[in-house]
Amino acid sequence: MKLYIAQDTCSRAAQLVANELGLTLELIHFDVRDRTTSNGELFTDVNALAYVPVLEVDNQAKDRLTETIVITSYMADQHPEAGLIPAPGTLERAKNDQLQVFLATEIAQKHIPLMRKLLTEEGAAWTRAKLVNAYTTLDRRLADGRTYLNGETFTVADAYVWATMWQERSGVKIDHLQNLMAYVARVEARPAAQKALKDEAELVARHQAKKAA
Repeated sequence: MKLYIAQDTCSRAAQLVANELGLTLELIHFDVRDRTTSNGELFTDVNALAYVPVLEVDNQAKDRLTETIVITSYMADQHPEAGLIPAPGTLERAKNDQLQVFLATEIAQKHIPLMRKLLTEEGAAWTRAKLVNAYTTLDRRLADGRTYLNGETFTVADAYVWATMWQERSGVKIDHLQNLMAYVARVEARPAAQKALKDEAELVARHQAKKAA
């Protein structure tokens, strides 16, 4: 399978989940600044909306999946023995999906206009407050001492949170949320997360070197 990623984006969640599952993916870097890809493809032919992640599945049709939640859930569902996502049709799965949609709408998407400086001063202040509130919700969830968001088992939701910790780029102050900060450090310490960071950095470096040659 191919996974199209971009530097320091939510595509890291897909990388992390793939690594946890022991999958070998062909990683392709999309440079969001100059719109080039590390393999020379025109990225809008891959995803007309021009965002990552995109997972190309190994089937005859070479189907491509987009959206972080969809991709990570699909990969985890193919390997239920890994326990990265509750079984489809269960209440636990519905709760997991509810959490992931919250992460997408109240955290991941709220960062984007801040990072791109698209808001008025008043709008930026409102959006930062919404992000602090969302992160505080996670901090309270972790206050009972649980290791991960759903308890003691690492899941796709944890991968999503880790991949969207963009508070410094957005100017959001959440250092006071000690439960959350300790939790993010635990996720980042996982070998699969460290591999995701290493693989991304090496791929980006190769892509930049290729363009400079």
